[in-house]
Amino acid sequence: MTNPPSHLGALTMNQSVNRGAALLDALLAALIRYVILPSPEAADAVVLWIAATHAQPAWAHAPRLVIRAPEKRCGKSRLLDVVEATCHNPFITVNSSPAAVYRSITDDPPTLLVDEADTIFGPKADGNEDLRGLLNAGHQRNRPAKRYDANSNRVESIPTFAMAALAGIGAMPDTIEDRAVVVRMRRRGPGETVAPYRHRRDRPGLRQIAQDLSAWLRADLDTLEKAEPPMPVEDRAADTWEPLVAVADHAGGDWPERARAAVLTLTAEADDNGQPSNRIRLLADCRTAFGTETALPTATLLERLKADPEAPWADYGPNGLTAMKLGVILREYDIRSGNIRFPDGTQAKGYQRVDFADAWARYCPTLEPLPEGDVVPFGRGARPGRPSIVNAGQRGTTPIPGTA
Repeated sequence: MTNPPSHLGALTMNQSVNRGAALLDALLAALIRYVILPSPEAADAVVLWIAATHAQPAWAHAPRLVIRAPEKRCGKSRLLDVVEATCHNPFITVNSSPAAVYRSITDDPPTLLVDEADTIFGPKADGNEDLRGLLNAGHQRNRPAKRYDANSNRVESIPTFAMAALAGIGAMPDTIEDRAVVVRMRRRGPGETVAPYRHRRDRPGLRQIAQDLSAWLRADLDTLEKAEPPMPVEDRAADTWEPLVAVADHAGGDWPERARAAVLTLTAEADDNGQPSNRIRLLADCRTAFGTETALPTATLLERLKADPEAPWADYGPNGLTAMKLGVILREYDIRSGNIRFPDGTQAKGYQRVDFADAWARYCPTLEPLPEGDVVPFGRGARPGRPSIVNAGQRGTTPIPGTA
């Protein structure tokens, strides 16, 4: 006979007034019994994420839960054990084929759980493109995958919408973390202790919490679907956190305030600790490389970029960042190289500082103010004070501003 954890004894299916808050409190007590979370706000966020899995048909977005740590033995797998025991219809994707995962997602999807997520997103992740695509697309409803069935001679639409928890060492791709509640685990410090978790002994009590959460939330799916809770954040962060805040508002008690505190705390941590994409990093590093100069030869720009030992450009491919790769990335921001005549009379392919001004202003707002003379263009072709660059293969050169 399995004895459930002691905190479950007072929880019954007949609670009425604050039943939702009591259920969340019980889940929180179970969570912190087995896992040390980095902050009370992180613990609250995990509780609300788990609860939200039981009402997935009500949500327009399926937030991811990213459980990351800098090293092993930080509690990632133990936290995933508790999530597995308390979430809705857990589906472990370890060694699961992409086809099996796709076919398991329905209008009432399971909760996808991935341990050691570097097997999907890390440098040895070859062959997992389909699963990566599912995890990227499945954050928003109505983003099906299309597959051709040769047997029936028709195209099938396969649902991808499902909440997912991913645990691993280090950061996940920005396409995942930008759609996720991110919890940064760490090793237990002196004096920090947890109860040992035994699957056979402890999971049944946790599954009872899961059943209670399901009974509570499934009875009010229509109400939850129509919920539009006031959010303390905007845009994608609001999309990601809205299901969690809706659950908190539905539960009542002090959970609405705690949910919004968790939103602000964890999104602020993401802003402070999150790494920019390589594209944004390149824009910022180009500004450093330019210094106060108005134009640079491509070779000089590359040399300065790769000279920074803390930047990724020296190892960006077998030969580091090349002129072709640099051009491909910068063209996405409407920045192109051209033939430039420099003050010493030499002519070379290079970049003009003014062409970066718009991208710096839009994508690197935390950089220092633009130096005097930098012009932020208004629309392509509307670049006051900027001479046109001669395209490769055309005659003539463009002197940099202030030169003959």
